[in-house]
Amino acid sequence: MKWLKYALISLLLVLQGCASMGISDYPLAELTEKYTDETSKFMAVDDLIIHYRDEGTGPTLVLLHGVASSLHTWDGWVNRLAPHYRIIRIDLPGHGLTGSDPTIERYEIAYMINKLEKFLNKLSIDEIYLAGNSLGGYIGWNYALHRPDRVKKMVLLDSAGFPQDMPFIMNFAALPVIGEMAGFMMPKFIVNRNVKQAFGDSDKVTDKLQQRYFDLTMRQGNREALVNVFRTMKEQSKNEHLGDRIKNVETPTLLMWGSEDEWVPLSIMQKFHQALPNSQTIVYEGVGHMPMEELPVQTSRDAHSFFTLGKTLAEPLVLAP
Repeated sequence: MKWLKYALISLLLVLQGCASMGISDYPLAELTEKYTDETSKFMAVDDLIIHYRDEGTGPTLVLLHGVASSLHTWDGWVNRLAPHYRIIRIDLPGHGLTGSDPTIERYEIAYMINKLEKFLNKLSIDEIYLAGNSLGGYIGWNYALHRPDRVKKMVLLDSAGFPQDMPFIMNFAALPVIGEMAGFMMPKFIVNRNVKQAFGDSDKVTDKLQQRYFDLTMRQGNREALVNVFRTMKEQSKNEHLGDRIKNVETPTLLMWGSEDEWVPLSIMQKFHQALPNSQTIVYEGVGHMPMEELPVQTSRDAHSFFTLGKTLAEPLVLAP
């Protein structure tokens, strides 16, 4: 199998050139300098150093990003909601500046819940509003089951939770041999392609946005961690009982979805809505897999009205510019 591995590497090198092949780790010091600010903090949770940001004032709102992303995906929400909430967002294990956990092989949901629980306990937080996208949504509703006393209300944005076909890149990168290759080489053109696929309007995908996704993928250990996440999600996507427990979530929930989501289609939102005893839905036309990043003004407004009033409003609320 080694010949196939090296043959594919050689082909990609010829097509793209070495500089953008994503083979070398980027120094953590440089990434930290570029992707932190005065609100960034680091906390040790067991053997993992979690990067998070803590900003704003008011009731606590915890934000969980999706697969292959980082806490920066919520920048638009924070800009508008920080006057109303204490917003805590984290780089999930295996992602962003948090990086991989060398003590584990798979990022199972029990592991993710455990890390989130210990993290919030260290901050002495009793009650939270919670919003999660994609993988973060999957962690979110499972955490609401684990701690219904802590999660007051929840927003799930294009969340995983039911059996479905996997996105091509995740399915491909989870394959034997291919996954091992992806663990040390993640070409920039592939990262860029995935970011564009996640948006309904690819014109909103800027060079700066693509560079951020690529840079944080190059953090030491993140490529291997992403392959492990992909493999875990691929296994779970075939589990017929994956969503069986969703009906037990009593937390009031708003389901936000992009109509053009190619990764987690609208049919999954409909299954959530049927299963959740206390849920509302809102669909954003022309939007893809990450509504909070593609449409931050409207989605943050809708989340705020849901958290404060229990429903979304046709007329916009006045938020910070």
